[in-house]
Amino acid sequence: QVQLVESGGGLVQAGGSLRLSCAASRSIFIVNAMGWYRQGPGNERELVATITRRGSTNYADSVKGRFTITRDNAKDTEYLQMNSLKPEDTAVYYCNADIYDQLPGVYWGQGTQVTVSS
Repeated sequence: QVQLVESGGGLVQAGGSLRLSCAASRSIFIVNAMGWYRQGPGNERELVATITRRGSTNYADSVKGRFTITRDNAKDTEYLQMNSLKPEDTAVYYCNADIYDQLPGVYWGQGTQVTVSS
């Protein structure tokens, strides 16, 4: 079964940058849409950004102009470049991917903590 492995989280000061990565544990037949979500303390999980296989993107209003989602289809990997980070961006960030493979479906990563200090 495919696993999505996230990396790149950590502690950063307000105004700083982080880059998250999400890689599949093995080669996948087809990866359709990919995305990033986050869940802050006491909040529900919310959409951050999505990207289609062809590269069309969609962002939450709260991150537009600061975050950039990209993907490398050859590596079945997606990235989230986060700039001008704010304390309210503090959350556990989860990647997901709509996978067409032996067991098609939407898969989720385990989550990576991002903490932005003021």
